[in-house]
Amino acid sequence: MRVLTRRFPHPPAILRQGPLREGTFSSRLHDPRVAALLGIWLGIAFGVCFLTGLVSHFMQHPPSWLDWPARPVWLYRTTQGLHVATGLASVPLLLAKLWTVYPRLWEWPPVRSAAHALERLTIVPLIAGAVFQLATGIANIAQWYRFRFFFTVTHYWVAWITIGALLVHVAAKLAVVRANVGPGRAGRAGLTDRRSEPEPPGDGLSRRGLGIAVGTAAGVITLTTAGQFVPGLSRLDLLAPRRPDLGPQRLPVNRTAAAARVTAIARDPSYRLEVVGPRPFTLSLDELLAFDHHTSKLPITCVEGWAADATWHGPRLRDLLDTAGIPPGATVRVESLEARGGYRASEVNPSHARDPLTLLATGLNGAALDLDHGYPARLIAPNRPGVLQTKWVHRVVML
Repeated sequence: MRVLTRRFPHPPAILRQGPLREGTFSSRLHDPRVAALLGIWLGIAFGVCFLTGLVSHFMQHPPSWLDWPARPVWLYRTTQGLHVATGLASVPLLLAKLWTVYPRLWEWPPVRSAAHALERLTIVPLIAGAVFQLATGIANIAQWYRFRFFFTVTHYWVAWITIGALLVHVAAKLAVVRANVGPGRAGRAGLTDRRSEPEPPGDGLSRRGLGIAVGTAAGVITLTTAGQFVPGLSRLDLLAPRRPDLGPQRLPVNRTAAAARVTAIARDPSYRLEVVGPRPFTLSLDELLAFDHHTSKLPITCVEGWAADATWHGPRLRDLLDTAGIPPGATVRVESLEARGGYRASEVNPSHARDPLTLLATGLNGAALDLDHGYPARLIAPNRPGVLQTKWVHRVVML
């Protein structure tokens, strides 16, 4: 700690003046207390966004040791909704925070100690990572892909870099404050002593006004986008890219049959469902429709943050597995008619495969399944991301 906080020798007087002279950046809002308060709220938002993002990532790419539960059925809907909501609310918080601390970029001397140097170095990956995460996240929920990297993997690793930079930055900042705050040093942790004094009267936006404006902006963004995943708020869904009740059979569609290039093969009368296990068998579409059907009321939740409740009809997956002699502890792979794509197949662990709500759905909301929703059959299981609810299913294989 002594090495980190030891102050560097003072530069010559002409260099000590620097660009941050009296009268520059004179707004009362360039204040350490304002920056600290914004930083706290931004840290909370980023923390929630990071933790819920981990949930989404490990659901889509589960490690071998993780057996994700099927219940409660609303868990992924809640975590992914919070992930997108906190990410969107972070936009005004981040912009206000950057504007408030902007004068710190012009501090002089630029480096006062090893801890101060570390604090300033972490600013680069912290700001770059935060801006990258929010920008690409917004592009993803709008399905505006102008980047060539795979979003989910890149988003995951940049999140770790950003959070790591944030933790190092906070630790270095605490070391700097601890070294600077003491007898006769009360104002050195901020920009100047006058900015730590009580707010003087005057024209312009006050500190409280800034807080209200930023909080209102974050609140309005949340209120007008939360209808994507909160039941009953869809009418307020003004800024969200989609409403959860609009689409074929009152359900949104992310990937159409035309986009997946399965339109002809899905409608082929020779369609067969193959279930591969100790006693493999195949079913025609008529035989599948004649199989013992059940009803499940389950939400479908997309990684873009929207969730929609629906009533699904079809045979239970576990009944098909039992017919094929697949043991209760087995993991199965559900495969789509889609020839290519990162999500053309998904693995279903035993807790989901054996859940009574998990169906190979052939109907939706009282009608035959629409082609864009996965006709002739699709997987629907509780507490799973929408990208893993495989559509246009033609094969179930025991692993």
